[in-house]
Amino acid sequence: MGKIVCLMGKSSTGKDTIYKDLLRRREIPFRTVVPYTTRPIRNGEREGVEYHFTDEVGFQALKAQGKIIEDRAYNTCHGLWRYFTVDDGNLRLEEADYLLIGTLEAYQKLREYFGDEKVLPVLVTLDDGVRLQRALDREKCQAHPKYEEMCRRFLADSEDFSEEKMAQAGHPMSFYNDDLEVCIGEITAYLKERL
Repeated sequence: MGKIVCLMGKSSTGKDTIYKDLLRRREIPFRTVVPYTTRPIRNGEREGVEYHFTDEVGFQALKAQGKIIEDRAYNTCHGLWRYFTVDDGNLRLEEADYLLIGTLEAYQKLREYFGDEKVLPVLVTLDDGVRLQRALDREKCQAHPKYEEMCRRFLADSEDFSEEKMAQAGHPMSFYNDDLEVCIGEITAYLKERL
């Protein structure tokens, strides 16, 4: 039976880069869980790769069908944005291990849905100053930078990853991403021992 590896961390810790690299290297033959969101697509993102992009009507329809495993809603500077995982028939733990990016809240809801033994947390950490610079550099590259939203997300991370919430999640194993290759190597070794 497979497991779900839930890759977590504050914004701009390198989760997306680590996620893509773990899939590219194929040292562990992960399948992916493509999450859903109601936020606008960013430059370089593709439907069905980073996310399934939908709207509030689509979210409510999936919820009415009982297909939402977990969801988070953020009142952003640009309106309500939802991020959620859907039981859309593509997640088959009897066949494979899966890799997804989530939050502490998403990790806990996945554990409730699938069971503690089926979900493995991996927390990526980084100095806040480095994170803020990375976020600013990324936002500058967007066709229409959303600096207010970048700042909101940065500040919300303090609440989302508070000591209380970390304790509720069981203080997931963390990996410091100041050197990408070292961090990915440590994560890979950790996962190989547990999958």
